[in-house]
Amino acid sequence: MQSVNPLGEFIRARRAATSPKQVGLPDEGPRRTSGLRRHEVAMLAGVSEGYYARLEQGRERHPSDQVLNALTRVFGLDAEAAEHLHRLARQGLRKRGHSPSRDDRVATHLVRLVGSWNTPAVILGPRSDILAANDAARALFSVMGTETNMLRFVFLHPESPRFYRDWDEIAWTCVAGLRAAASLNTDDSALHALIGQLSMHSEEFSRLWAKYDVRAKTHQTQRLLHPSAGELTLTHQTFTVNGSAGQQLGTYQAEPGSSSEAALRRLISSSIRPECTGSDCPAPDGERSRDQT
Repeated sequence: MQSVNPLGEFIRARRAATSPKQVGLPDEGPRRTSGLRRHEVAMLAGVSEGYYARLEQGRERHPSDQVLNALTRVFGLDAEAAEHLHRLARQGLRKRGHSPSRDDRVATHLVRLVGSWNTPAVILGPRSDILAANDAARALFSVMGTETNMLRFVFLHPESPRFYRDWDEIAWTCVAGLRAAASLNTDDSALHALIGQLSMHSEEFSRLWAKYDVRAKTHQTQRLLHPSAGELTLTHQTFTVNGSAGQQLGTYQAEPGSSSEAALRRLISSSIRPECTGSDCPAPDGERSRDQT
């Protein structure tokens, strides 16, 4: 599933998603395909139609910043999508095989930190694998069963559409975030294998993936229907883990004094494991720390 022409695919998708009305062109009636025509993009960006065609076809891989900025303006890209466009163009300038190494082990002090919180917290790897989770998060996501990848849970698990009350929004956010991650991990064969698996088994993933939307995860309100706790409204916030390439810390908080806070507190209290000490304490399931060999 690794694309040989990610820059061309991205601008082609943005062209299809941009209407003539958005760029001030007259409405000429129905078109055979949606979006702008190549010559229209070329005209608006101030380049020749042949040059723009080569960009889409992958025969021109080194556009200048001036051209990229012009395409950003034509397609109305926000800052995040514009950075993604520039990143794809820069990939064409570097040799393959130089992606930063990834480490799926979580620092012991970080595992200890999130383990001390009553707030659900997880550490995700660049492919959305759950590398570590505290007791509160395990209680919240007990519906996942043995699944340890958030993307597979969202798109392939039968309980996901029931668990996420706003599943469509969650699905779009996941795919847009995956697009952002994929542009930073072009040589990650496991990531491309995951994309292939999701594309093969989920029509909705394939549809969203083809849109080429880009949005790194920051914060989002999520409405959940937990099998034990009932309806929950939580704020999901993500933070980059500095020093651990591709890892993110995700937290889930309820509004203070809300029914969701009370329900979440009851859920966590009922699922906390008995206290243990020393060698009697098993390592939390699914957690891998850098101190373990």
